[in-house]
Amino acid sequence: MQIKGIVDCDLVNYKEPCLTIEMPKCDFKCDRECGSQVCQNSSLAAAPIIDVSIEKIIKYFDDNPVTKAICFQGLEPFDTFDDLLSFIKAFRVSHNDFIIIYTGYYASEILTELDTLQWYKNIIVKFGRFIPNQKSIEDKVLGVTLSSDNQYAEVIS
Repeated sequence: MQIKGIVDCDLVNYKEPCLTIEMPKCDFKCDRECGSQVCQNSSLAAAPIIDVSIEKIIKYFDDNPVTKAICFQGLEPFDTFDDLLSFIKAFRVSHNDFIIIYTGYYASEILTELDTLQWYKNIIVKFGRFIPNQKSIEDKVLGVTLSSDNQYAEVIS
């Protein structure tokens, strides 16, 4: 699996401590639509791609007594959907912990992928692009504050 990095104990993206996996690709739709660089994860684009086995990531999660969930985020998890799905399939063999996926897509843009993910338990997707100068919003599903009031999370399975 190709990633940009791992945060071993993330306390920002979910109400429970999570292992966060930084994904390797994005088309920077938020920047393009705003007409300027607004992505907080843009520095990841220059970071090297790391090849790591799914089994190693799962073991890393298992060996950390603090983490209670897995979070996929920036760059854009749905831009490498095959790797994301492969991880979820392998993780679900022995884990029912929540998997959170932060995406800049809106649900209407990824209907096929969402249909596929609905077959797996405990999947949460945070939808919506970052739009600067918008009111932040407390998301009840994630238990965290999101940067733009057009963003929201849903339990999809």
